[in-house]
Formats: sequence, structure tokens, C-alpha cells
Amino acid sequence: MSGFENVPAWAALPIALLLILGGSIILIGALGLMRLPSFYQRIHGPAITISLGTGCLLLASMLYFTILQSRPVIHEIIISVFILMTAPVVSMLLMRAAVYRNLRIGKHEADVDADEVYSYPEEK
Repeated sequence: MSGFENVPAWAALPIALLLILGGSIILIGALGLMRLPSFYQRIHGPAITISLGTGCLLLASMLYFTILQSRPVIHEIIISVFILMTAPVVSMLLMRAAVYRNLRIGKHEADVDADEVYSYPEEK
């Protein structure tokens, strides 16, 4: 980074910690998206990642540019509000579409065995 040497050490530590924390949370969410077997379990990884991981990254960005420019930078707050307002709605719409699809094809929760829901699909 070309301007990171101008950031004091007292500010570089929280920025680095927030970046590491946010990146770790996003990585865990991506692994959950890849690893969990059913759609209903898989939707939780990105939902949590969007709210907490993105919040850490945006807070680190806001802190970095506020210190670098010596003035408050609030663009990230607007981005955070937009993400926090839209992410739950998108997750809810995706889950409702999946439930509706399952009901259309006749796959009800009572008909599905717990082992079938929480097991990995068999390869053909």
C-alpha cells in the first residue's frame, strides 16, 4: 500500500486486526457455503459473513482513510447501512423461494427423514 507508511502505529494495529478478523470471518463463511450439505444450512454462511465480516472490513477502511485524510470519512457507513438493510431481505427471499420450490414438487418437511436432510448427496 502506498500510503500505509503515513499511518501511525497506534492506528495501524486496529486496522490490521480488523482486516484479519474480517477476512477470517469471510473465509469461514465461504467454507461453510462450500461444505454444508443442504441449501437451508448453506444459506447461513453468507448471511453471517455479510453482516459481520463486511462490517469489520468497512470499519477498517473507514479508520484508515479517516486517519490518512485527517477528516471523517463516512462513505463506509452508507455502504454498511445499505448492506445491513438488503442482506437479510435477500436471504429471506432465497429461503422462501426454496421452500416454495420444495412445496411445488411435493417434498414436505414431514416426509423428509432427518438423515436425508443432513447427509451429503450420493454421487451417481
